[in-house]
Amino acid sequence: MNNNYELYKVFYWAAKTGSLTQAAKALYITQPSVSHAIKQLEDSFGIILFYRNSKGVELTQEGEILYSYIEQSQILITLAEEKMAALKNLDSGELRIGGSDSLFKHYLLPYLESYHQKYPGVRLHLNHGTTPEIISFLKEGVIDLGVVRMPIVDPQLEVRESIQLQDCFVAGSRFAELKDVVISIDALLQHPVILFSRNSRARMAITELFQSRGYHLKPEIEVGSVDLLIEFARRGLGISYITREFVSKELEEGSLFEVQLDIQLPPSHVGIMIMRNMPLSSSASKFIELVR
Repeated sequence: MNNNYELYKVFYWAAKTGSLTQAAKALYITQPSVSHAIKQLEDSFGIILFYRNSKGVELTQEGEILYSYIEQSQILITLAEEKMAALKNLDSGELRIGGSDSLFKHYLLPYLESYHQKYPGVRLHLNHGTTPEIISFLKEGVIDLGVVRMPIVDPQLEVRESIQLQDCFVAGSRFAELKDVVISIDALLQHPVILFSRNSRARMAITELFQSRGYHLKPEIEVGSVDLLIEFARRGLGISYITREFVSKELEEGSLFEVQLDIQLPPSHVGIMIMRNMPLSSSASKFIELVR
């Protein structure tokens, strides 16, 4: 039993066109090659598949049965080729990204918007979670990319792209006396400080920085979302520690201002993580290019 796909392809075109010459043209091969392929197929089955006639060739009863199967497979192969071309050109497919709510809303949204406009055929799936959850999603194959705060040390993962963000203290009009002046940590701690409640990377970094200077950073208010960090600061409930890029709109319109400290605050990095040694889908590669 010969399972050579090329022979079936020749058989399909000969049966479809009813002509060895037409089959040769469709396949860009010579007519003797077509005749030889059909003879090989007939020999392998021990069955005559075509009658020769004055117009060309006609299927025998057995040939008709084979054709009914081969035709289906050929349609599926053509569909598969079209699907692959569509995926390559990003007419279809999906992009699965994991990240925190705040990164999606305040950082990734413009990129996702541009991507969706550029490739409207690609379905977007956003998986929200903490950094450990995002890493699990990546390892389980639930997402193509994870967008997380660095550093991440894991031999199974690699950082494909890293973006630098800057955390800062912000306040609203209630603390207007702090605007446009540089203050010390002592002066800052005279006021209520608002921090993110979860033990986030940003919170750990600022706590360590203050500790290294001999200060204990104890927030007066802890909140569970970036939106509340922004809202509480705007309403004058305290001074929030937040990523500057997440409050660019508020800083621009003046509902918040940055509180300048006399020490350098550490920048933070966000990495686009992928599984090491795993091929990236076209949709994921294009997204990384867009962010770059």
